[in-house]
Amino acid sequence: MKNKDFNELLASIEQARKIEAGKLKPGKVSKFNPIVVKKIRHKLHKTQTEFAHLIGVSVDTLQNWEQGRRRPEGPALALLKVAEANPEAVIKALHS
Repeated sequence: MKNKDFNELLASIEQARKIEAGKLKPGKVSKFNPIVVKKIRHKLHKTQTEFAHLIGVSVDTLQNWEQGRRRPEGPALALLKVAEANPEAVIKALHS
């Protein structure tokens, strides 16, 4: 590992310690309630298999989100937020 990369890793660890101790606020916090994922799926009237296929994730991933073992991130999180606000638009966009 290069010195620069190692030093960045050490700095990240120190930031994590400060955040955990309450001495520093995290730069970015994304929270998504697992119940919301299931609620969105129900709004769309989809089974887990149908919904997972619709949004391009595995059924296992969807189940992990719904059961709170994992959280959606990145594009999946953005898509779920849009689906929560306007489920019909998501269905229309993904079925065209």
